[in-house]
Amino acid sequence: MTGTILLVEDNELNRDMLIRRLNRAGLEVIAAGDGQQALDLMRSEQPAVVLMDMNLPVMDGWTACRHAREDASISQIPIIALTAHASDADRLTALEAGCDDYATKPVDFPGLLIKIEKMMEPR
Repeated sequence: MTGTILLVEDNELNRDMLIRRLNRAGLEVIAAGDGQQALDLMRSEQPAVVLMDMNLPVMDGWTACRHAREDASISQIPIIALTAHASDADRLTALEAGCDDYATKPVDFPGLLIKIEKMMEPR
């Protein structure tokens, strides 16, 4: 897998743990702590995949996803929702907001890597 992953996570412990694990898997990671930072980094860095927490300060993940889908410069970047909200309704809400896939917390890391790899395949 090649390309940069944008991890959007406001919890420092979760963010650091995921960065370390993604780096060990051979992925380059940049990070944002809120939805507005995520949009700014998506525009400037054009990551291969975004891992988006939904409960974020400044701008939540649902709103950030909607804005990303409305911006032609970043609308094609795949977004995987990362959230503790695990119901079918929560999954549907994330997909309707523009997420391409959905992963629940605590993160099933091998499963997340499979989702990332699938998103990084040429379309």
